[in-house]
Amino acid sequence: MKIAGAPISWGVCEVPGWGYQLEPKRVLSEMREVGLSATEFGPDGFLPDDAAAKAATLAEYDLHAVGGFTPTLLHVPDHDPVPGVEALLASYDAAHAGTLVLSADSGGAGYDSRPELDAAGWSLLLGNLDRIAAVAATRGVEAVLHPHVGTMVENTDDVQRVLAGSSIGLCLDTGHLLIGGTDPADITRQAPERVAHTHLKDVDLTLARQVQDGRLTYTEAVSRGMYRPLGSGDVNLTAVLSDLAARGYDGWYVLEQDTILSEEPSGVGPVADVAASVEHLRSVLG
Repeated sequence: MKIAGAPISWGVCEVPGWGYQLEPKRVLSEMREVGLSATEFGPDGFLPDDAAAKAATLAEYDLHAVGGFTPTLLHVPDHDPVPGVEALLASYDAAHAGTLVLSADSGGAGYDSRPELDAAGWSLLLGNLDRIAAVAATRGVEAVLHPHVGTMVENTDDVQRVLAGSSIGLCLDTGHLLIGGTDPADITRQAPERVAHTHLKDVDLTLARQVQDGRLTYTEAVSRGMYRPLGSGDVNLTAVLSDLAARGYDGWYVLEQDTILSEEPSGVGPVADVAASVEHLRSVLG
């Protein structure tokens, strides 16, 4: 079982003003304490920018580098995303990371709204996905697209456009897919060969529906605890994991439970929920 963590479970996020940001020392130490052996990189600035220093920091905590979540502008005509990705891949080389997790950045701040794309915008986005995947592959890295609330690939129609119009693999994020209106188990049955990376979240569906109908913003729902420890929400994780196992999935299971902190936790803090998710996942996977 390839189970990894992600700094967002400790409230460490790329969105300005998201909340209190914990220091890497605490986050990485607590990952090891709950038995995780790998992590995604986290947002810019969490780990050192220098590729060798980034790799050394993870090695200090005996953590393998999975790769990272990278919001990327894919639909803007005068912006070429490939040079930025090529620069980023130096860190992947140094840390022996193998998965580049892209999201189709809306160009705005945060994940509470997004523009609509016309046909030309979709054509550019899909073409850029395949270009980036090809560039990453030359460096031994697999690029995957992460459908994500508040990005250009969010809902069921968006996901289907990507499946039909590009060849890039998918990051199966069980939380963002459900909030966007897609049952993640449907993807594991419809296109199992496209699932190359997995983010495991559980979700309070009552809060998710309030995001879907506009009663809450995404940020408000996260702050109210929309993401739950695995096994305590409304995602059918058993079906997802069963489908992945049946088709021989051998990629990473990354535990992600987006969290917003208002201040430095005085007690146990976010690691308690991560530990509960680790325990649940291991019990389900056997």
